[in-house]
Amino acid sequence: MEPREIPGLLLDTAPDAIIVSRSDGAITLANRRAHEMFGYRAETLVGTSVDALVPPDVRDRHPAQRAGYLSGEHRPLRRLPLRGLRLDGTVFAVEVSLSAVSAPDGETYVTAVLRDDTAQREAARTRALLASIVQSSHDAIVTTDLQGRVLSWNPGAEMLYGYPAADMIGKPVDAIIPADRRTDEEQVRLLVRLGGRVDRYRSVRQNAKGETIAVSMLISPLLDERGAIFGTTSIARDISERERAEARVQAFLDAAPDAMLGVGETGEVVLVNAEAERLFGFPRYDLLHMPLDQLLPDGLPPVSAVLRTGGDSTPLDTERADDPADQRWATRRALRRGGLELPVDIACSSLHSESGTVIVVVVRDITERLAAEEERRRLREETDRQRLEARMQQAQRLESLGQLAGGIAHDFNNLLAVILNYASFIVEDAAGSPPAVDAEQIARAARRGSDLTHQLLAFARREVIRPRPLNLNTVVTEVHQMLERSLGEHIALTVRTTAGLPSVMADPGQLEQVLVNLAVNARDAMPTGGRLTIDTARVQVDSEHAAARAGLAPGRYVRLRVSDTGTGMPKEVIDKAFEPFFTTKPSGQGTGLGLATVYGIVTQAGGTVQIYSEPGIGTTFTILLPATEAQAQEAAAEENTAELTGHGATVLVVEDEDALREVTCRILRRGGYTVLAAGGGEEALRLAAENTVDVLLTDVIMPGMLGKDLADRVLGSWPGTKVLFMSGYAQPVLTTHGTLAADVHLLEKPFTSAELMRALHDELQAKP
Repeated sequence: MEPREIPGLLLDTAPDAIIVSRSDGAITLANRRAHEMFGYRAETLVGTSVDALVPPDVRDRHPAQRAGYLSGEHRPLRRLPLRGLRLDGTVFAVEVSLSAVSAPDGETYVTAVLRDDTAQREAARTRALLASIVQSSHDAIVTTDLQGRVLSWNPGAEMLYGYPAADMIGKPVDAIIPADRRTDEEQVRLLVRLGGRVDRYRSVRQNAKGETIAVSMLISPLLDERGAIFGTTSIARDISERERAEARVQAFLDAAPDAMLGVGETGEVVLVNAEAERLFGFPRYDLLHMPLDQLLPDGLPPVSAVLRTGGDSTPLDTERADDPADQRWATRRALRRGGLELPVDIACSSLHSESGTVIVVVVRDITERLAAEEERRRLREETDRQRLEARMQQAQRLESLGQLAGGIAHDFNNLLAVILNYASFIVEDAAGSPPAVDAEQIARAARRGSDLTHQLLAFARREVIRPRPLNLNTVVTEVHQMLERSLGEHIALTVRTTAGLPSVMADPGQLEQVLVNLAVNARDAMPTGGRLTIDTARVQVDSEHAAARAGLAPGRYVRLRVSDTGTGMPKEVIDKAFEPFFTTKPSGQGTGLGLATVYGIVTQAGGTVQIYSEPGIGTTFTILLPATEAQAQEAAAEENTAELTGHGATVLVVEDEDALREVTCRILRRGGYTVLAAGGGEEALRLAAENTVDVLLTDVIMPGMLGKDLADRVLGSWPGTKVLFMSGYAQPVLTTHGTLAADVHLLEKPFTSAELMRALHDELQAKP
């Protein structure tokens, strides 16, 4: 290479851009770096004006500035911060040094050395920003060399440790490290000097007052421009207040009555409270980091709430589970130390934070609760058993009473029938005479005896009933008229009926008896006057209804309610109110069968009766009767007794009681019937074989052959024969559950001559 070529080579390979221009700005020389910096192809800048390399906003001023520089002494200018314009239009920061020289031809040439200042300016800006961050940080930021001497000490360190920077720079950092922690801290610095980085860990520092400060530390290597480690950077944050807050939170957790666990994303326990230690039998340090399935083998229920927190641990948002079922406690098993299983209830919520998700699990030991529930169940079963036994005992008492009543009723009603009808003969044959008056008293006493027998049978549910669809409003209205005449003026009677009631299936006579008995009881409870209210309504009984809980089947019912403003009843009286022969009235003023009869009639009809009473306020009886879809029937008009003659029809009378048989035959003969009489079944069959019988009138309960068996044999031989039974206690023989079949006709004893004549007439007129 020729020596004269060396300057050109050096110029072209220079790291900075070099441009030479004349006084008019025309470029006469530009090296390769100049073309790269401004984005021009090689050798294309020569001849171009340097004004083209200046941004448009300052280009107009550039020629005057150049002329001003050249008109003076034009001393060299160094490192001027200017802006350049690339060929593609981008503007960039550039550092320019200028010098001018006059050539022998009188032309002045300007040499410009340009350096792209973008990277340096960015680096300087970054350094300034980092310095500002360090200076303004609330954290204590301290740099030390490899020997532990302080290199920098920001204002945050001054505030935290209480030492000014001037007192600490160049001094050992051990001044802020407690003596018992220096060995550990030296190990940490050794790790960092080897290139490691210690992320946040908890430690303690000592301030200028000698006080211990809880801090969170982060230590990293300090590198020079070549990447070599020449010290350490430590960032410390005061967490004393946070530790106190955490201690308060832990105290709250430890005071909780339920065990609490925090479960991390790995399924390990990260938080426990004191109750959890007691429940599971493990100390806290054993529970921490223990897999959850070792404590709760059945897993967790769905999360019921989600709590999101920010980095400063401030609650920002809480969400509840969409499905209300997910918010319930779930029953699971828990394992204590040693493998003992415990029944527990568990509820979960989820805590989402920047450090991850923690499932908060509340565990409640339900051993005692289950034991208490079992005890309550046992007591409830015992109570139910006692209640059932009481009902069975009551049923047995009723059954015993029913058997007694039935035995008495059969014979007693026969006697009453004889007494009643012979008294009637005397009244009819000796009308207007003193014997007739005496006979009327005899008949009245017999009728009272008959009523007493019927009440006894009704309570014991041995009364034969003839249920038919009834409109309860009609029954109430008919009884209303009778009660207005009999209760007395001192009782204000109010009747409220609800229109459109469904029908009930019941015996109309028995329902009238219920209303009369309740009204009489109410009247006796209001000796100085008061108000009696009778009302009806429809009721839908569901599983939550009080009557359903008392054993009534759910469904549609009709309610009959009778309320008074009388003296009321205490609880001990209410408990015995339906027992037979129980009365609070003075001796001789009550039989004790009124409410017992009500109870028997209502329960036999499939309903229920309840009492609500308060002493001094009054009493309310609430009766519920099952509704039926059948339509209520109108009662048939009664015919005149005089029109009920027999017209010679033949009646076979079968009765084992001689006196009753004779009086029955006498009534029938007087009524125009042809009468055949038999004292038992065999004799009746013989007479039926020898004569044409239109109606078989037979007692039900007879020795040798029951009336039903006799009727079956007669109908088997003579199918056209009509059958009319008579009995004072026919239920066990003729009825199903106390209800008389539609094809069975019964005349109840004791009967009057009119009742006998009407029954026979109806039987003869009935269609086969």
